[in-house]
Amino acid sequence: MARPPFNVTSLCTRQTRSLIRIAGTDSEAAARNPDQSSTSENHQCEQESFVEIAKDVCNVIRTRPRWEHRLLSDFPTVNFTDPRFYTEVLKAQKNNALLSLRFYYWLSSQNGFSRGQFSADELIFNGLVQAKAATAAKCFRKNMNFVPQPSCLEAYIECLCKNGMIEDAMDVFAELRDVGHCPSLRIWNSALSDSVRDGRTDIVWKLYEEMTECGVVADVDTIGHLIQAFCMENNVPKGHQLLRQVLEAGHAPSNAAFNKLIYESCKNRDYFRLSALIHSMIATNRSLDIFTYQHVIQGLCETRKSREAFRIFNDLKNRGYAPDMVMYTTMINGLCKMKLLGDARKLWFEMMQKGFNPNEYTYNALIHGYLTSNHLSEAESLYKQMCDKGYGETTVTYNTMIYGLCLYGKVEQAHNLFNEMAEKGVARDVVTYNSLIQGFCKDGKIAEGLQFLYGLLKQGLQPSPASYIVLIERLCEVGHILEAKSLWNDMQDRGVKPAASTYDSIIIGLIKQGYVIEGVDWLNSMMKSRLRPRRKTFEKLIYHLSQADKLDDSLSILDYMLRLGHVVRESIFHSLVNKLCKDNSLHIEMHMGNII
Repeated sequence: MARPPFNVTSLCTRQTRSLIRIAGTDSEAAARNPDQSSTSENHQCEQESFVEIAKDVCNVIRTRPRWEHRLLSDFPTVNFTDPRFYTEVLKAQKNNALLSLRFYYWLSSQNGFSRGQFSADELIFNGLVQAKAATAAKCFRKNMNFVPQPSCLEAYIECLCKNGMIEDAMDVFAELRDVGHCPSLRIWNSALSDSVRDGRTDIVWKLYEEMTECGVVADVDTIGHLIQAFCMENNVPKGHQLLRQVLEAGHAPSNAAFNKLIYESCKNRDYFRLSALIHSMIATNRSLDIFTYQHVIQGLCETRKSREAFRIFNDLKNRGYAPDMVMYTTMINGLCKMKLLGDARKLWFEMMQKGFNPNEYTYNALIHGYLTSNHLSEAESLYKQMCDKGYGETTVTYNTMIYGLCLYGKVEQAHNLFNEMAEKGVARDVVTYNSLIQGFCKDGKIAEGLQFLYGLLKQGLQPSPASYIVLIERLCEVGHILEAKSLWNDMQDRGVKPAASTYDSIIIGLIKQGYVIEGVDWLNSMMKSRLRPRRKTFEKLIYHLSQADKLDDSLSILDYMLRLGHVVRESIFHSLVNKLCKDNSLHIEMHMGNII
């Protein structure tokens, strides 16, 4: 027999009669008839023994990996199936719900255990719910097949929602409704909040409908969740309408609702509403916190209003707010996209002075800014610094440098980085391949570009329009129209939607090869797809059709070109007029010849 822990041994050697009763040998005690005082003392002593040994059992459970095989030998005198004892164990183990569950499952496998004797199901279930162990709580309830109290089910709803198990939470709502219990407003709002967080607006509206059917009156927090749901469904006007109603009633929703409306207003470039929202926040004592500013700056940067975003960013600092790493990165990225590299660099150094070390995203933002502003050497230097700090071996970082090198015609260096990705186990994505396809094609190496396309497809990646556009353009330019059309068909078969420029390239390629009528057919197909051809495409077709004496077709295309708002060059009009005049002169000469 394995030796029990020291403290347990000492307990076993000084057992009292009450302790012996735990083992079931209480015949002597039953024969006695103690007075009330003696009974009370024995009961107290017995309870203390339960508690003391339960602590020792819990210590074994926490510290030994395979304690199930040791408990009976370590505690030979303890009756684990005594409900009073295992209840104390569960209480002592309450801070670790999963270990309590494991102990309970072990206990239920022991001879003499009976759930009917005393059920600890709800004790275990409550512990799992409090520990936010939603999946374990769900499985336990299913296995034990018991119905918790309504108050416990309300907490269970919150636990499920916090873990993203919204559908299961809806089932519990229905269960409570069937027994005539209506959850508190706090539970409804909690479920609404988590549904918004998970993007489940369908659940938001279903919850709100059931809530009103139960007669629960919504409060300002409820309205805030509904406003966010409207915004998520791109029904921003409805969100503004709901906000106006709640403001007129003398209430103000949370900052989260305001911030969502602010973000959508920035994204939609509705700066009038943006200003009104900010003033409403101030008027209702809703402070413009750092998250509000972050939404404004992010929205403005995404709509290429980086100058305005930069003004607000500086205003934020003047008001005493301290921008965080995310805001610095967002602002640097926005300035780089607007090619305001000087301001971006100032923020970079300011950020470092504030104690923020640039991360992968900040490095990539500034590197991309250098690359698109003709500062290749600075970009390469920053890239080296980034790699030295351990940020270089990611797909985004490699893609940034590969794109930049291809932009400067350094395709071989870009190809080396591409091979390095495979050596270091960094995943290549569609962006990686597209950059190399475009880089090699622009360098006149169409065959190599095609190989990268085939490699992309071989990897099982879904190509994008950019994967085909430059290849088709270059093939058409060099007169390989059949190969270009073959790529077009492959693109269509893979469900990739062609861009307008792809149509333009094929039409011009067909014209160069003398297939003018087929070019007209492609133009008609393009117009049916509601794509806008370039002016050059129209002019090429008009010119070649007129040269082929197809003046009616030329004039028809000219009419469509004008209706689209294209400005027609004078040379095109002169060419058509001359051709029409020559055609009329020929008719006159033929007519005069017939008279003579």
